Amino acid sequence: MTISPLSSAHDAQPNLREMVGQKLMLDFRYFCETGNASKCRQPMTQLPPPLQKLLQKYHIGGVILFAENVQDTEQIVNLTNTLQQISKTPIFISIDQEGGRVARINRAEATSFTGNMSIGATYDEHGDKYATGVATAIAKELSSLGINVNFAPTVDVNANPLNPVINVRSFGEDPKRVAKLGEAQVRAFEKQGVVSALKHFPGHGDTQVDSHTGLPKVTHSLAQIKQRDLLPFEHVIQAQQPGMIMTAHIQYPALDSSQVLNSQGERMIRPATMSRAIMHDLLRNKMGYNGVTITDALDMAGISDFFTPTDAVIETFNAGVDIALMPIPVRTSSDIEKFERFFDTILKAASDGRLQQQEVFASYQRIMSLKARIAEQQFTATTAIAKATLGNPQHRQLEAELALAAITKVKNNNLLPIKPKKGSHFHLVMPDRQKATALKQALQAATSAEIKVTITSLQAYKPERAQQFIKDADVVISAHASPQQSAAEIGGMDDVAELKSYELSKQEQPKALLRLMQYAHSLEKASIFISLRAPYEISKYVQYNQAVLASYAYNVDVALENDVRGPAYTALANVILGNAEARGHLPVSIELETLRK
Repeated sequence: MTISPLSSAHDAQPNLREMVGQKLMLDFRYFCETGNASKCRQPMTQLPPPLQKLLQKYHIGGVILFAENVQDTEQIVNLTNTLQQISKTPIFISIDQEGGRVARINRAEATSFTGNMSIGATYDEHGDKYATGVATAIAKELSSLGINVNFAPTVDVNANPLNPVINVRSFGEDPKRVAKLGEAQVRAFEKQGVVSALKHFPGHGDTQVDSHTGLPKVTHSLAQIKQRDLLPFEHVIQAQQPGMIMTAHIQYPALDSSQVLNSQGERMIRPATMSRAIMHDLLRNKMGYNGVTITDALDMAGISDFFTPTDAVIETFNAGVDIALMPIPVRTSSDIEKFERFFDTILKAASDGRLQQQEVFASYQRIMSLKARIAEQQFTATTAIAKATLGNPQHRQLEAELALAAITKVKNNNLLPIKPKKGSHFHLVMPDRQKATALKQALQAATSAEIKVTITSLQAYKPERAQQFIKDADVVISAHASPQQSAAEIGGMDDVAELKSYELSKQEQPKALLRLMQYAHSLEKASIFISLRAPYEISKYVQYNQAVLASYAYNVDVALENDVRGPAYTALANVILGNAEARGHLPVSIELETLRK
């Protein structure tokens, strides 16, 4: 059944209230009808009457879903269908399903793949094959659930090893390669009727600050910005205009050094999200983009630390951005009252000249044109079709093929492949027990020999016990994932406090790993190091290992007590034991001098 197109709603002259409502995209990650909003952790999985009324009364143009909102296939389908049924016009239902680190839908159900940097690692041999295949599969799965906007692909050029938030979410450090892979994904997403949102304009690849927790500043020269940061965006815009482009909460003085007065009464360089010079003059006039622009989440510290929700939205709209994403939290009935006051203030700004009504109307037209386009391809989701589409065998096979094609052999001093004998003892030193169990089971499944596999989890380990295992082992396999999780990976700003509670142990893990690695090296053990995420860390550990592999991913799709599986672990085990070759290539540069040792 096709969703009714925009026809009368689009043709009729909208009022200002409707236009402003279409320019807002809200999150309902949690909702409690009563109680304190800051303590509300009740996932919104069914649309409650107060939220339905809010969406209808204010003509809200879109919603973003988080992991808490998408708990199982039938529930997701019911939720998205409800959202469409109560909306006067098709509503944008969006999600961050990049693949790899950032995937909101349960990995056991949906195919999450091993991420952009793993795709970048396959480029030399496979071109854009996996970029296209992965985006096609993700789009089919989202579409079957009734989700019509994916905040992907990320075309930030990761040029900074210390980047805490992008790293393996990037295809790599080569702007031209990033551009080609980004173009392939935009083309594939939109061919399946899912709006792509190219991000994070004008580029988040060379920062050491996560805009979830602070405001990054990029001090590149104009020439450097054009050659690196802007190149992928410009290429994709010329080759295949994406339905949306998402802003970055980043200061770019070379693009706009003008200042804005923040809520503390201090003058500061405008973040790109609030810069008309960047979001209108550069993106639209110079680069020729004519689609819909959307902010990154406005609750991120890069904005919310400096501006009230009202000021942030007014500045954003005056910069020429079409949609404000997550401008104000709505978690309780009292929050709805706050939203109403917020909305009235935005409406007043559009009435008294602080917002230009002509621009609001132009923005509304772009939004409605995009909705008209997706309405032609959109259908009412059904649980049966969704269950047949999510994680289907073809998608799982593609996931496994990508994981293997990406495995990169960075060093091998005649150690790999290892041909185990009966009783061969492998000892694994891993970040946590789940990852260790996944690799252990993958190694056991990849050989017919009866091998012994012991485990040290770096989350909680006894040095003496770990050293004894290493002393007894024939092969020591160490692995690490750097950098630690960011808020983008597991959700949003609500997760920042939780991340901080793990900070100390995360800081101690590399030190413990290094000590155990040095101990194995002193015993001249056959030693392998695996970089499970960003490969920059390899330079720190390479000299203590005869072999080094990079997988760019560690996600686990099945995590039962006796069955822990993930595509990267299966691929790693097959490479280590000689069932397959490692044919990937590093998509970023690392210090290679120590590889000769």
